[in-house]
Amino acid sequence: MPTRVNRQTVDLSAYPDLLVLYLGMRVNRLYGIRTFFSFGRKINESVAGKPDGLLLHEPVYYSFFPMNMGMRQYWRDLPSLLAFAQSEPHRQWWLDFLRDSGGTGFWHETYSIKGGMEAVYDDVPRPLGFGRFAGTQRARGPMFGSAARLRRSEAGSPAISETDLYKS
Repeated sequence: MPTRVNRQTVDLSAYPDLLVLYLGMRVNRLYGIRTFFSFGRKINESVAGKPDGLLLHEPVYYSFFPMNMGMRQYWRDLPSLLAFAQSEPHRQWWLDFLRDSGGTGFWHETYSIKGGMEAVYDDVPRPLGFGRFAGTQRARGPMFGSAARLRRSEAGSPAISETDLYKS
């Protein structure tokens, strides 16, 4: 007997600057398992504090071999997301990771209701997501920070500047 579909939708008009962020961490080397679980715990603790602008945080499992897990986050707006990214301890974790990925790779893709999408892939050995069909390039200059990649200059500077990351 056919089952009638219960079709539903949402009204997002109350969220005119909504951002959806997919994030993932991939184990590249055996010792990366420790980094993987350490960062997962830190991220869960930080979102448990309900940062301003974070509407929802959900775990997402991509694959077990290679181990690649992540999360999906819904943010009220880009300034809220960037304020969180620039706050401690998140900013320090990010700087530490970008200086030594600890045997893992990290990536994120951002989708904005206002238009625009962007991504970054750090120590990800093979392209995924946008990188699989659009190709990748070095994240330097105007491609360094997510706000610039979204062409949203009003949002300010990246959590970590190129100078902070690449200084000797």
